[in-house]
Amino acid sequence: MKMEDVVAVVTGGASGLGEATVRNITSNGGKAVIFDLQEEAASQLVQELGEEKVGYVHTDVTSEESVQSALDQTVVQFDYINTVVNCAGIGAGAKTYGRKGPHSLSDFSKVIEVNLIGTFNVIRLAAEKMSNNTPNEHEERGVIVNTASVAAYDGQIGQAAYSASKGGIVGMTLPIARDLSTAGIRVMTIAPGLFKTPLFASLPDKAIQSLEQMTPFPKRLGEPSEYGILAKSIIENPMLNGEVIRLDGAIRMQPK
Repeated sequence: MKMEDVVAVVTGGASGLGEATVRNITSNGGKAVIFDLQEEAASQLVQELGEEKVGYVHTDVTSEESVQSALDQTVVQFDYINTVVNCAGIGAGAKTYGRKGPHSLSDFSKVIEVNLIGTFNVIRLAAEKMSNNTPNEHEERGVIVNTASVAAYDGQIGQAAYSASKGGIVGMTLPIARDLSTAGIRVMTIAPGLFKTPLFASLPDKAIQSLEQMTPFPKRLGEPSEYGILAKSIIENPMLNGEVIRLDGAIRMQPK
């Protein structure tokens, strides 16, 4: 898909990996609409990049009504949707059983609801919109890029909920790609390693340096822009479909 033809929905697009994706898409000629709960950050990004390129809709990815309304508003603003990049997500650290007792079931459910069910909710409703697009020269009507994590494979102590949610995204990538193949919609997933996202912003320098040493090469945290570069490559390459790409500098996480 040509970047100048892209009209993308980016969930979690107000910060971190999502913001980097919005910046990459718009700097390469595409348009993007941010689906996020962070109104102030999203509005500032729209103001910076320009309303002719970027839109924002306050969106709860776990709500059918909220996502459907946001998709409808996107079509009103930019005429169609042919790309989705799912970056919205949360984390929760707790052992299955520890000093404080059993893992909170409500906390576990919330992570699954936002990360996994929220991703699927956006996919299923956006796919309906994409199915009405006119196919391009490669017979594609759309492309969906999801965000998993290396925790899907190398979950650490205290990451049961997060790993389960991201493992679910990995597991549904191929069947959804198969489901949507007849509509000409590709589905891919990126599994990032350790990246400079707001999650790491509050960590002390020593903790960050320790994390950086875990990555074989390059020995640093990933830049959100590097996620945006890969998302762009996936959008542009019509043969990328039904696969998960680790973006992690060859890291394999230890138990803790």
